[in-house]
Amino acid sequence: MKPSVILLFLSLVFSALPALSQTPASDSLRRLLRQQPLPDTTRVRRLLMLVRQVKIADVPQALQLSKEALELARQLSDRVGEAQALLELSALHRRQTKYEEARRYARHALRLFERLSNKQGQAKAWLQLSLIDMVAGNLKPAVDFALKGLPLAEQVGDQQTQAYLHVSMGDAYVKMENYEEAIPILQSVLKSGQQLGDKQLVLQALNGLGESFQKLRKWPQALHYHQRALKLSQQLGDKVGEAADETNLAEVYRLQGNYAAALAHGLRARRMVKATHDDFNLPSVELTLARIYLHAQELDSTLALAQDGLKVSLRTRSVENARDASDILAQVYAQQGNFAQAYRHRTMHLAYNDSLSGEEIQRQTSALRHNYELEKKQAQITMLTQARQLERQKRNALLGGLGGVVALAALLARNIFLKQRTNRHLNEKNQQIEAHSIALDRTLEDLKTTQTQLVQREKMASLGELTAGVAHEMQNPLNFVTNFADLSVELVAELEEELAQEPLTPERRQTIQLLLQELVQNQAKIHQHGHRADGIVKRMLEHSRGGSGQRQPTNLNALCEESLRLAYHSWRAKHPDFTAALTTELDPHVLPVPVVPQDVNSVLLNILTNAFYAVGEKRQRAGDTFHPEVTVHTQRTTHAVRISVRDNGLGISEEAKAKIFQPFFTTKPTGEGTGLGLSLSYDIITKGHGGTLTVESKEGEYTEFVISLPVKPQSVFA
Repeated sequence: MKPSVILLFLSLVFSALPALSQTPASDSLRRLLRQQPLPDTTRVRRLLMLVRQVKIADVPQALQLSKEALELARQLSDRVGEAQALLELSALHRRQTKYEEARRYARHALRLFERLSNKQGQAKAWLQLSLIDMVAGNLKPAVDFALKGLPLAEQVGDQQTQAYLHVSMGDAYVKMENYEEAIPILQSVLKSGQQLGDKQLVLQALNGLGESFQKLRKWPQALHYHQRALKLSQQLGDKVGEAADETNLAEVYRLQGNYAAALAHGLRARRMVKATHDDFNLPSVELTLARIYLHAQELDSTLALAQDGLKVSLRTRSVENARDASDILAQVYAQQGNFAQAYRHRTMHLAYNDSLSGEEIQRQTSALRHNYELEKKQAQITMLTQARQLERQKRNALLGGLGGVVALAALLARNIFLKQRTNRHLNEKNQQIEAHSIALDRTLEDLKTTQTQLVQREKMASLGELTAGVAHEMQNPLNFVTNFADLSVELVAELEEELAQEPLTPERRQTIQLLLQELVQNQAKIHQHGHRADGIVKRMLEHSRGGSGQRQPTNLNALCEESLRLAYHSWRAKHPDFTAALTTELDPHVLPVPVVPQDVNSVLLNILTNAFYAVGEKRQRAGDTFHPEVTVHTQRTTHAVRISVRDNGLGISEEAKAKIFQPFFTTKPTGEGTGLGLSLSYDIITKGHGGTLTVESKEGEYTEFVISLPVKPQSVFA
C-alpha cells in the first residue's frame, strides 16, 4: 500500500462508521439538536458526535458543526468540549492538507488538556500531531509525537488510542523502509483491532502489512493482506478505501509482471476516485497506471498521467507522489530524447528522494547532464558539416565523448579515492582526539578528587587548631573549678569544727548542719562534673591532633589480636566480674597493609571497649541466661581489607545510628562517655587512611562495626 493511502486511513481515526452523510445515528442527533436547542454542555457533546458521523462524507458540514461546538464551549467555559472541538478542527484541516492550521488547533487542544490534567485528551492530541507530520512527510517528529502519546494512553488504559499511535509509528517505519520494526508493530495492531472490534483499525493494519511485504517483494503475503483489506472496505461500504485497495493490488501485480491484472485493477481504482472526486488518492492511481503504460511503451499516455499526477500531488502537498511522478517523467523524457526536461525532472526527483545515497544521486545527475550536453554538441556538428564530413565528425565526437566519459570516470574514481583517504585520516584523528579527551577527563576527575580531599584536610586542620585552642583555654578554668570545689569541702569541715564550739540552740545547730551537708553535696557534684568536663577537653585535644604517625606495612591480623587482648584485659581491670567469649576469624590471605598502626589500634580499642560495654549492660539486664560474645573478623577483597567487630549486646536504635559518628553524641549515661571516641575513629579511618567505617545493628540483638582499608591508599593520604 502507498504511504499516502495509509495516511488516508489514518485520517479516519475514531470513525468506524461507513462514509455516509445520512445515517440513522446522524439523523437522530440532528433531531435532538432541533428539539433541544438549549445552549449547554450536552449540546456541545451532541454537536461533536454529529461531527464524527459526517466528517468523512461531508467535510464542509463537519467544519461548520465543529466551529459551532467550539464557540458554544467557549461561551460556557467548557474546557473539555473546547479541546475536543479543536481536535476535530485539526483533523478536518489535515484532510484538506492545511497542515499549519491543523497543527495550530492540535497544539491549542494539547495545552487545554494539560491544564485539565486530562491524560486521555493529551494522548489524542499527540496522536493528531503525529498524523499531521506523517501526512506532511516529517517522519522523525511524527514518531516522536507518537512516543509522547503512548505512555499517556497506557496510563489511562485507552487501548484504542494506543493502537492508533502504534499504527502511526508502524507507518513511519514502513516509509523509512525499516520493516523489521514495522511488521511486528502492525501485526500487534491487527490483533488489537480484532479484539476491540475496530474494523477501521484492522483495515489500517492490513494495508500497512501489505505494503511492507510488497516492498520486501514477498508477493503471496502482500496479495493476501491487500485482498483482505479490499474485502473489508467493501463490507464497510468505504468507496475511498476500496479504491485505495484496488490501487495496491494493481501495484503488486505490476511488480510481479502481471500487467493485464494490474491494468484491470488500476482502471477500476481510477473510476472510483474520479467518481468520489478523491484528489488525495488520485495521484497514486494515476502513477500506478503510468508505470503500466511506461512498460508497454505507450509514452503519450504515460506522460499525460504522470503530468496530471504531479500537478495534483503538488496541490495536495504529497511529497512522495511528487517524487514518484518526477521519476516517471524523467524516464519518459529520457526515452523521447528530451534530455533537458529529463534532467530537470530527475533533479526534482532527487530533491524529493532524501533516502537515496549521495553516490546514486551523482551518478544519475551526471548521466543526464552528459546526455544533455552531448545533444547540444550533436546539433552544432549537424549544422557545421556536410553529409560526408558528418560521419567523420560524429565518429570524432563519439571518440571525444568516450574519452570524456573515461576522463570523467577517472576523475570520479580519483575523487572517491581522495575522499576515502581523507575520511581515514579524519577517523584516525577523531580517535586520537577522543582518546586524548578521555584521558583529559580522567585527569580532571582525579584533580577534582584530590582538590576535594586537600580542602577537606585543610578544613579538618583548621577545625583541629580551633578545637585545640578552645580546649587549652577551657583547661585552666576547669582546673580552678575542680580545685576550689575540693578546697570548699575542706573549708566546710573547718567551719563545722568552729561551729561545734559555738553556744547554739539545738534547733539552730541542726539547721546549720543541714545547710552544711547540702553545701558539701553541691561541692561533690561540682567536683564530679568538673572531672567529666576535663575528660571531654582531653578527648577534644586528641580529636584535634588526629593521626600524626607514619604509615608502615602492618600485619592487621596480629594488630586485631593484640587490640582484642588489650581491650579485654583493660575492661576486666575495671570490671573484675566481667567475662565474655572472644572469637577471632582471621583471613590468612590478608597481606601487610600500609597504615599508621597506633591510629588503627586506637580505633579498634575504642570499638572493642564499646562492644564490652554493650554486652555488659545486656548481661546486667538479662541475667545469667545471657552469654556475652565479641567476634573480630578480617577478610581480604580485591581492593581492600575489611575488619569487622560484632557483639551480641544491646544494639543501637535507628535514630541513634544516624548520629553515631557525630562529635559529642553518645548513648551512654551521663558521666560514662564523652561522645568523641567514634567521631575520632571515623576521622582516622576515612580521612587519615582513605577507608570507610560503617555500622550495622538491630536493637536488642547485635551491633557490627566494619572498617574497610584500601590495599593501595590514595597518594594524598600517603
